[in-house]
This record gives sequence, structure tokens and C-alpha cells, in this order.
Amino acid sequence: MKCLKKIRFVFFIRSIVAGLYLGLATILSYTLAVLLVEHHVIAAKIAFAGAFGIGLVIIVLLGSELFTGNCFTTMFPVYHKRLKFLDILPMWGICYVGNFVGIALICFLFIKSGVNHEAMNQYLANVVSNKLSFDGLELFIKGILCNFIVCAAAFVGMKLKEEMAKTFIMMIIVMTFVLPGFEHSIANMGTFSMTFTALGTSISWSGVGLHMLLSTLGNIIGGSILLGLPIYLMIRPKKTSE
Repeated sequence: MKCLKKIRFVFFIRSIVAGLYLGLATILSYTLAVLLVEHHVIAAKIAFAGAFGIGLVIIVLLGSELFTGNCFTTMFPVYHKRLKFLDILPMWGICYVGNFVGIALICFLFIKSGVNHEAMNQYLANVVSNKLSFDGLELFIKGILCNFIVCAAAFVGMKLKEEMAKTFIMMIIVMTFVLPGFEHSIANMGTFSMTFTALGTSISWSGVGLHMLLSTLGNIIGGSILLGLPIYLMIRPKKTSE
């Protein structure tokens, strides 16, 4: 029992660290966007997308637990019938909460530091206003596509050995979900945390809650089924005929 508790504690810490790492990418992306948006909107969007990939690169290279990635990797024991689906749900829950703690903490500290105060607040207000003006089905599909892409990038990180190639390809793949505006539930935790810290109660919490629910469900399906299932079917051991 003590061993199990220790394993869960370490897993929780690794999840917090992943949130911190993704928070670094969030800070970099938003800072670049704020600096560039007044001069060139398209350049700001490309810079935001290009910088965000560094978060996944750090998570893969240094090792930590990201919820969206775990939706992909933890399904393989389920597909192999070594675990039941219900067995992995507590792990997902711990990871989700840990990611939130990490990314919310670092984004809170960033806003409280006062960097680019007025410009950042205005940019965040516009971003969240757009995010909360969503069609439910479209948001759900954006969540599916997002984590399909994120998990594909993480899978590249698992398969490639050369670190420069791994870094470059992962960052390019991550741009594929950021540029079209697909929805990553953990990254959204950072965006909403920064906005709440900066603007207080002026955002709709019911809208935030529904947004998080739909994007999270979409992320789960995108990682565990849309990518996870076909990958499993490709690599599963062949049954030998007697």
C-alpha cells in the first residue's frame, strides 16, 4: 500500500512538472504574440504556434506526465486486455489535476509579475472572448483533432533517437494544431488561469467549464481512439496458428 501511494505521489509530481513545462511554452507564445500583434497579425499567430511546440519537446525530452499524451499511451494495455478501461481512469484524473496545478501556478505567477500588463490583458481578453464564443460540436471536433496531432508528435518523440530531428519534427507537428486553432485542454487551463488572474470575474465560468469539458472529451477520443486504436492494430502481436 505504501509503495502504491509513493508511485501515485511521484506520478502526481511528474504531472505537475509537465504543467509547469507547458506553462513555459504558454508564456513564451503569448509574449511573442503580444509583441508582434500590433505590427503583423499573421506573424503574431505564426510566432505563437511556433513557440508553443517547445512545451511538448521539453516534456518528452526531460520526462513528465501530460494528460493528453497519457490518453494515447495508457490505452495500449487496455487494447491488449491487460488492464480494464476503468483501471486507467484514476491515473488520468491524477494527471489532469497535476497538469492543472502546474500550469495554473506558473501562469498565475507570470501575470502577477506585471510583464506587458496592459497589452497582455487586452490580448487575453480577446483570446478568451473568441474561445467562449463556440459551437459545441465544432469545439468537440477541434479537441479530437488537437490531440490526434499532439499524440502523433509525442509518438515521433518516442520513435526517433536523434534529438535534433526529434525536436524539429515535434515542433512542426505541434504547429499543425495551434495554427488552425484546435483545442488543447491543458493549454486552455493556462489561458483561462492567466485571464482569470488578470481580469478576475469578468469571464464566464459556466462557459469555461463547458469549454473544458468538451475539449477534454475531444482530446480523450483523439488520443485514445483516433490515433491510439489504429497504432495498436498496426503493432499488436500476430496470433500464431497451431
